[in-house]
Amino acid sequence: MIPLQMQGRKYISLTTFRKSGVPVYTPVWFGESNGKLYVKTRNDSGKYKRIRNNSAVKVAPCSARGKVTGPEFSARARILSAQEEKPAKEAVNRKYWLARLPFWSKRNEYLEIEITA
Repeated sequence: MIPLQMQGRKYISLTTFRKSGVPVYTPVWFGESNGKLYVKTRNDSGKYKRIRNNSAVKVAPCSARGKVTGPEFSARARILSAQEEKPAKEAVNRKYWLARLPFWSKRNEYLEIEITA
């Protein structure tokens, strides 16, 4: 379930963790559907690689520059397969028209984020 503090926001701060445990905070666009959050990213991005190694993440509403503006929630992220990405793509594209433009060079991937606490 998506907390009220996240609904209708433009950005969330997605906190991923390096192998050393050091957190990395990244402001991202996100879509909402079926009680989950969806994020579009490139498969060569740092957050993609960190999530591939550790699915534990934290999310919080934030400004475009990443200033956290609400409570932080623990969550689990997973990389969606090409067969699973349709609802994620629709959720992100519905909210941000710029997300419809392709990133150059690498394949776009979608992350599914489920709030756990």
